[in-house]
Amino acid sequence: MRSPLSRAGTRRVAALLWSAGWAAAGWADSPTVTTAANIGNASGAEIYGHICQGCHMGQAQGAVGAGHYPKLAGDPALVSWQYVALTVLNGKNGMPGFGVPPQQYEFIFGAVCLSDAQVAEVVNYVRSHFGNKWKSNVSANEVAALPHPK
Repeated sequence: MRSPLSRAGTRRVAALLWSAGWAAAGWADSPTVTTAANIGNASGAEIYGHICQGCHMGQAQGAVGAGHYPKLAGDPALVSWQYVALTVLNGKNGMPGFGVPPQQYEFIFGAVCLSDAQVAEVVNYVRSHFGNKWKSNVSANEVAALPHPK
């Protein structure tokens, strides 16, 4: 019987798992690895630096490799703060949701589950940096009003 994953899909999954294992082993003792326990009251820039830039890159230029990580720099889709917040909360196209109960991603992401205030911080940061000029300040209450994963 044939596997439901294509050969290319199987390679992508294997590469992702290998990368995750390598990253966890290589950085497990590093104080820069972010977990739910140490993210605290980080600014949007700090949250981006600890969580987002690993895939979207330091200047939000995106990357292609074991997966496709879209650029956030100059992205017209970021005009909608709701779009950005829902993507952070729920994930999209293989990106994990950081509003998802942590036990679902603990094996890879160190159980990082962002609060509504932290989501607002990183949304505000991404929308106002990297050539993006949307200056509205999204609040934790506005993020709290969005649908959250269960």
